[in-house]
Amino acid sequence: MPLLLLQDIALTFSGTPLLEGAALTVNERDRLCLVGRNGSGKSTLLKIAAGLMETDGGTRFIEPRATVRYLPQEPDLTGYASTRAFVESGLAPGDDPNRAYALLGGLGLTGEEDPATLSGGQARRAALARTLAPQPDILLLDEPTNHLDLPAIQWLEKELAGSRAALVLISHDRRFLQTLSRATIWLDRGQTRRLERGFGEFEAWRDTQLEEEARTQHKLDRKIVREEDWVRYGVSGRRKRNQRRLAELGVLRQQRRSHRAAAGTVKMTVSETENGASLVIKAQELSKSYAAAPVVQDFSIRIYRGDRIGIVGPNGAGKTTLVNLLTGQLALDAGTLTLGPNITVATLDQSRASLDPDASVAATLTGGHGDTVKIGTGTRHVVSYMKDFLFAPEQANTPLRLLSGGERARVLLARALATPSNLLVLDEPTNDLDLETLDVLEEMIDDYPGTVLLVSHDRDFLDRVVTSVLMAEGDGRFVEYAGGYSDMLAQRVEEMRAKSPVKPAPLKVERAAAAPAKRKLSFKDKHALDTLPAQIAAQEAEIAKLHALLADGGLYARDPKRFAEATAKLDTAQAALSAAEARWLELEMLREEIESEDR
Repeated sequence: MPLLLLQDIALTFSGTPLLEGAALTVNERDRLCLVGRNGSGKSTLLKIAAGLMETDGGTRFIEPRATVRYLPQEPDLTGYASTRAFVESGLAPGDDPNRAYALLGGLGLTGEEDPATLSGGQARRAALARTLAPQPDILLLDEPTNHLDLPAIQWLEKELAGSRAALVLISHDRRFLQTLSRATIWLDRGQTRRLERGFGEFEAWRDTQLEEEARTQHKLDRKIVREEDWVRYGVSGRRKRNQRRLAELGVLRQQRRSHRAAAGTVKMTVSETENGASLVIKAQELSKSYAAAPVVQDFSIRIYRGDRIGIVGPNGAGKTTLVNLLTGQLALDAGTLTLGPNITVATLDQSRASLDPDASVAATLTGGHGDTVKIGTGTRHVVSYMKDFLFAPEQANTPLRLLSGGERARVLLARALATPSNLLVLDEPTNDLDLETLDVLEEMIDDYPGTVLLVSHDRDFLDRVVTSVLMAEGDGRFVEYAGGYSDMLAQRVEEMRAKSPVKPAPLKVERAAAAPAKRKLSFKDKHALDTLPAQIAAQEAEIAKLHALLADGGLYARDPKRFAEATAKLDTAQAALSAAEARWLELEMLREEIESEDR
């Protein structure tokens, strides 16, 4: 018996069917991701699963003893005195309040924060703590990584991997879905299809499904043409037979009319100005502090036309401040900044603070004047431009507050990309965008001839689009790494190994009374130099085995003691590996010095 079952769910908004026979089955410890285009009804289906929305048809069953917790896309903390009060309000009798406090701490909150003053990321953390604290049987999570920084996302991945709850996830974060999902629910044109494999295999499967559907539709069209030709020109047979064929033709035509074609693809182009100089930004020793605390310190960089710079780090590390300094939007405390000639900046601000929720889609894109959108030096009718971003003509007068989160994100993109630019600043552009739109955004960035500054916590997106990464290292320091996010991690690991704080005991060198003796390795040092490579290989093998063991998402639920032991062993093995590598490197350098002296 499943924990949760939705069957034949139907729902219509304003005369337009949103869900038509959708289904969802959640069994114990399922790891499901729910994917589909923006506006396809993913959030609506999750609300129905949570029991928060009525349907026009279909059934909802939940196992009587099962507990469900739902994380909304936009949590509401109004009316609570503190974040701890908000989290504890979600506990049921018998739930452990200490777990609520521990989760707040794990997410970087104290519990004393005033909800009215929280940032989007802090509100999301509090809402996550409230959802996870009761340890329910089913977790329904709508865009849980939105506004979270990378440390928080990685913490959440580990927490969910060890949870005993069944998961249903909606997320734009490919890496997050690949890590956690074991099956995929595709919501497409009101109906659901289930793939019994994780998100990593979904996109290839989806493309195969759409290709097969296109072939079937093509065969139907050809059959209709043949039957219509027979009706017009065929030799008349018995009247009964003719009527049967006419009736069959009517059925075929009805099938074609009722077929809902797959949603189109976003047509995303950016309005460009003249390219300007090759050197776009030259920064030397930039510094900025607030209340004597350094936010950016002694930062230098040269950014050229065509560079795509990703900026990553924890929330509050100064990423936005750095962008504002580099684009000349914020005054420097120290240093010099030189911008190339003819630099024109277009900015996508994912805070959405600039959006009027009561303004219509058309008014937002036109600035409230007329029915045309200015794009570079030309204009386009607003409805035509809306279609490029998958908005229907009837949505032109729809207030923004009635749009889904993904649709509002597309409005922001459409407005930003209409602004002529040769320097594009994207602040968390992936929030709420569907995967297909993300693909098109990646292609647009790749084809953009200007320069891109990208602030993002989406690891997969960074790997796909950036040429280098600026990592916030703390105390206002930003370090540039070549390549994408994964490349940055690999380089940091090598640097940490090279700068390991583990120091060997001082090497003693005996000296003769009359003259200094030649340096040489002691027997102990020689033995260590010979045996350390084997020790390092053994430690690496042990670490690989522990990683494989901890990759089992159900280990924590089945055997918490073994999970804790494996985690402790992994920490010990990694520390031992770092010490062994540092010791071998120092001895190898000493050996080379001694051999050079002998020569």
